[in-house]
Amino acid sequence: MIKKYGSAHWTGGIKDGKGQISTESGALKDQPYGFNTRFEGKPGSNPEELVGAAHAACFSMALSKELGDAGIENPEIATKATIGLDKEGDGFAVKTSHLDVTIKAPGADIGKVQQAAEGAKANCPLSKLLNAEITMDATYDV
Repeated sequence: MIKKYGSAHWTGGIKDGKGQISTESGALKDQPYGFNTRFEGKPGSNPEELVGAAHAACFSMALSKELGDAGIENPEIATKATIGLDKEGDGFAVKTSHLDVTIKAPGADIGKVQQAAEGAKANCPLSKLLNAEITMDATYDV
């Protein structure tokens, strides 16, 4: 089993508090986040954009594998994952992740590319982790 970690440190109350997010690799180190970066559009990170980046990265890698397994080599994949944070009772819940993907695979069979995209959407490890509706809009340049 491969284990990777991210960490967070928080000080203060929910609205006036401040936090820092770090990753094991050091790609993020003490990146600030807080109520204002999550709910008020202020500069800094937030958990949803991190999940979005992770889902986009995971999906893109899974799609590359699916395309390779279908004999489609050297594709170019651009993915954006938009995470939906919805009010639920007294709190919030992530209910959706929408993938916008552009796949460039000149000369490839569009049916195989579409099948690979659907397979990656369903089977990338982060799609399996998220207890959310996962939708996708795909643009194909084949």
